[in-house]
Amino acid sequence: MKKSLLAAAALLATVAVTESKAQGVRFGLKAGGNLSNLSGDLTDEDRYENKFGFHGGAMLNIGLLDDGFLSVQPEVLFSQKGFKYATNEFAIGSNKFKYEGDRTYNYIDVPVLLKVNADGFYFEAGPQYSYLLKVKDDSKFSVNGTTATQRTGTQDLKNVNRNEIGYAAGLGYQTDAGLMIGIRYNGSFTDFAKDGYQDSDVRNARNQVFQASVGFLLPGR
Repeated sequence: MKKSLLAAAALLATVAVTESKAQGVRFGLKAGGNLSNLSGDLTDEDRYENKFGFHGGAMLNIGLLDDGFLSVQPEVLFSQKGFKYATNEFAIGSNKFKYEGDRTYNYIDVPVLLKVNADGFYFEAGPQYSYLLKVKDDSKFSVNGTTATQRTGTQDLKNVNRNEIGYAAGLGYQTDAGLMIGIRYNGSFTDFAKDGYQDSDVRNARNQVFQASVGFLLPGR
């Protein structure tokens, strides 16, 4: 699957360069930070807190108009998503329960964004496909101060949807030389867990991510 994603990205880049020379094509790199959490119909939303992560990868800006006002920008990014457990203790009857730790979901994101650039300030929006590479779970669940469940390391992916369809939208500023800085929101239409999965941590949950990034587009031909 990883090889297929890379092949698709390479094919997309080749087609774009071939078909869009008249309007200008610029290749670039970008990287930045993620602030992620779960959204959706969660049983106990207060249990989850934002988690910091990283994203980075390549982009291709394909001009649709000669003045650079409108373009299409496909990207291939590695992106860390997930959540951190709130450290507060909660009680059910006479028992006290506590979750600790965090989960990291490592994805390959492929957004395809329509980008409007007006005097350097830009707005972008479009669909996004994501493929889950692995889940790293470092969490602990305790009852009355005694550890009941502890997870460490990579988790089984058989109960989660590895293919995710979502969307992305953002804004930022780009100089004529190609230096850019921006913020973006990623949302998902796909539930993280497969139908019937009973793990209350992720049942009916979807990924949501706020991103801040810096990047550079090489001069076009």
